[in-house]
Amino acid sequence: MLTYFPNLISRKAMACYFVTLALVSALFYNRILPFVWMLFGAAEVCLFFYFSNDLTKRWRMLPPKVFVKKLFWTGLTIRLVYMVFAYFFYDVMTGQPFMFHSADEQVYFSVSKMWSEQGFAAFMNEMKWFDMSDSGEIYLTALACKLLGPYVLPARILHGFASAATCVLIYHIARRHFVESTARMAAIFCLLMPNLVFYCGNHLKEADMVFFTVLFVDCVDRLLVEKKFDWIYFVLALVASFAMFTFRTPLGAVGLLGAFVAIVMTRGKLGNWWKRVLMIVAVAIGLSATSIGDRIMREVGDVWDGREENQEVGMEWRANREGGNKYAIYASKSVFAPMIFTIPFASMVNTDGQENQQMLNGGNFVKNIISGFTIFALVLLLLNGDWRNHTLPMAMMMGYLVVIAFSNFAHSERFHQPALPFELMFAAYGISQLQKKHVKWINYWMLIILVANVGWAWFKLAGRGLV
Repeated sequence: MLTYFPNLISRKAMACYFVTLALVSALFYNRILPFVWMLFGAAEVCLFFYFSNDLTKRWRMLPPKVFVKKLFWTGLTIRLVYMVFAYFFYDVMTGQPFMFHSADEQVYFSVSKMWSEQGFAAFMNEMKWFDMSDSGEIYLTALACKLLGPYVLPARILHGFASAATCVLIYHIARRHFVESTARMAAIFCLLMPNLVFYCGNHLKEADMVFFTVLFVDCVDRLLVEKKFDWIYFVLALVASFAMFTFRTPLGAVGLLGAFVAIVMTRGKLGNWWKRVLMIVAVAIGLSATSIGDRIMREVGDVWDGREENQEVGMEWRANREGGNKYAIYASKSVFAPMIFTIPFASMVNTDGQENQQMLNGGNFVKNIISGFTIFALVLLLLNGDWRNHTLPMAMMMGYLVVIAFSNFAHSERFHQPALPFELMFAAYGISQLQKKHVKWINYWMLIILVANVGWAWFKLAGRGLV
């Protein structure tokens, strides 16, 4: 069993990125990726793979409490440094401290600071125009603005703490499901994952939404696995489940259904029968509340009822809009579902209006590579029959990804965020199970990712008539 992230994989992954980028640049030189986004991509890939190898070795002998402290404070430092960097970088690139094409971000911030600037009544009057799935982030940011001032950076500090805490929560979840070294590897992956750090530098809801999702799974998992039934975690699970609905309503529904599946399928770990009954009743009440609550039910129902039409209409809009991709109409759940752990692919060519995707090209490439180990882990768990011991995180991850595969946002990186920490956790388990005979399969996977990203570059350009 591997207790650290191998240097062999680290070097191969970095080499794969640079070969892919060079090949894409040579084939589509007329739409070559701007140099600044090449630098971002190279930094994202190299920092993740180099320090995944380095930290899993250097921190593997630390006492658990020391490891958790290092994990949290290192994670918070990375996120605060990036937060300050992103503030000035966006200001230089866009003329304001917001990301490219930042309509949602600016709306969230402008409404959030109304409480501190115009009073609570004016803020609540404005909130009635928002769906429940947008309310969670606005309320949290409004509270941050009230406490710290209606300024951009103080309001983003909340994201840094939430994202750093997510790393610690993943460590605790993975430690209950796998061995200590695998748990540390999973936590370090979350610590370094560019896609998780990226959302600490803006006012979107992803960082906080991921935190509440992982908090919910951690609390329910503790109640399922640990002998002592701790009422604090029961209450926190209820709070987190409600919060999930206020960030993305289908996410809350998936969480409750995943918890129900885990409670029913977990054998002999809940001790007294009343604990199982209590948790089933709590989940049932939660699911009933979604059907009774008009706003929640309407938003969840709209997603489910329009699961096919929404995707079809969305892809048609992407194909027909100005600067759109005419090949988008061929994308559907049958295309997205087999690749749902791996997509989105990296944006390595220059297409107008996609600066955010290009800025995160390295982070998406990291996800492409790491997803191979997630898939490997799931196959192993199915083959050895051990999957039932990991029902909750698997149900949360796979249930949410199924919803995304049926949606209009299957290839949107933002919408994959709630599942990402669990993908990284299972990837860590997959890596821990690698043997010498698997090296050739790693090579094959990296070749597949190389070809897929070159193909994706052609798809992006050909669909716009640029090649």
